[in-house]
Amino acid sequence: MENTTSPAKTLRQRDLVLFTVSAILLLDTLTSTASIGASSVFWWCLLGAIFFVPFALICAELGCAYPEQGGIYAWIRDAFGRRWASRASWCYWVNTALWIPALAVLFAGVFKQLFMPELSLAAQILMGTVLIWLMMLVNIIALDMGKWVPNLGALLKIIIFLAIIAGAVHYVGDHGMANPLTLASMTPDWGSSLNYIPAMVYGMLGFELVSASSRDMQDPARDVPRSILISGAIVISLYLMGTLAVLAALPAGEINLVEGLVDTLALFFGGSQLGNSLVVGLGIAALFTFYSNGVTWAMGCNRAAAEAAQGGELPAIFGRESQKGTPIGAALLMGLVSTGVLLLYGFMAGSNEDLFWTLFSFSAVIFLLPYAVMSLAFWRLRQRDPDHPRPYRVPGGSPVGRLFAYVCAGCLLLSVILFLYVPGEGLQVAIFVGAMVTLALGEAVIRIAERSRH
Repeated sequence: MENTTSPAKTLRQRDLVLFTVSAILLLDTLTSTASIGASSVFWWCLLGAIFFVPFALICAELGCAYPEQGGIYAWIRDAFGRRWASRASWCYWVNTALWIPALAVLFAGVFKQLFMPELSLAAQILMGTVLIWLMMLVNIIALDMGKWVPNLGALLKIIIFLAIIAGAVHYVGDHGMANPLTLASMTPDWGSSLNYIPAMVYGMLGFELVSASSRDMQDPARDVPRSILISGAIVISLYLMGTLAVLAALPAGEINLVEGLVDTLALFFGGSQLGNSLVVGLGIAALFTFYSNGVTWAMGCNRAAAEAAQGGELPAIFGRESQKGTPIGAALLMGLVSTGVLLLYGFMAGSNEDLFWTLFSFSAVIFLLPYAVMSLAFWRLRQRDPDHPRPYRVPGGSPVGRLFAYVCAGCLLLSVILFLYVPGEGLQVAIFVGAMVTLALGEAVIRIAERSRH
């Protein structure tokens, strides 16, 4: 049954900032980018300048100029029509359903490292399955309660990043840098570094997510651009300093994508009873942030999918809402897909690290595509609707707006290519096949929805 009542305006500027920080600031991105080595500093600065800042400004303009429920779906629909909006909504939603299992693997791997070193991969998969359904549970309760999960997750992430940075300062004073930071070491190796650049671009996305809940905001025209600018400054600063901190402790070649976080905390704070307790406490906080990551993205993507379904662009089951206006249909479907993917890939993987990277790469290819379309939709709306009120505009007029749109779209498409074709390794067949099957399934789902609408 669709909701017919108007929801309360529960999201204030503080909530938008914390929600966006929770969406973008990812601890798994920290370990994967630190694996590049000292040259990751160069990449953070370069990608921050040519992609992160332009993309944030684009989202700020779209979010306050077009504060429609559904966010990215509504913007692409207005720019390119229903068919492209349907494709973007499918990719947006199904990516999260595919990524949440990777997050569940990360949760189980860190739990194992902290409390149960002998925990089998099968037991980790079972734990991940339970976690997935706890994420979906928060999606179907009212937003005025559910919003506190991403809010608390964002605060805990900031605390963990600051603890890692403070620990690195102390560690380097006693032991020196595990990875020397010199001009030569920070100069990128254009071969091996390219493997991880897509993960950095991936870790910079999510500014638009909160706009999927525009009808719950008190003042989107004022609060969206402010929250994006504040959260953007927090995210890029902590990513850069956090990467340096991990590099201070662990040689780049020894960083495990799943267990690198706890390894770093143990090196900085372990060795005494108090220090070991601090490591466990920060580890538990990290576990909650993995949970809050999934909740945050599921909230935004399920609302976007529900809006698309209510417009006839996705099957009607995606649009089913509870009496409180929460997307119960999309959430239940996401839980089922995430569980199935975790079980399928889980029993094919040799280790939790292999499982994490396969799931992450597979979902990332699907994830990046709608953002490329969204970047172009920004410029299309500027051209088609130049007189539309824009409380915030990307500075620099039309030349800068066009440049930002094409550069962001180019960075995203290049990242898709690098996920599918790894230099030195060739085409990643499993990821390519999985992505193509997912896109084909999306086309079938869209046609079913169109027939039902007509």
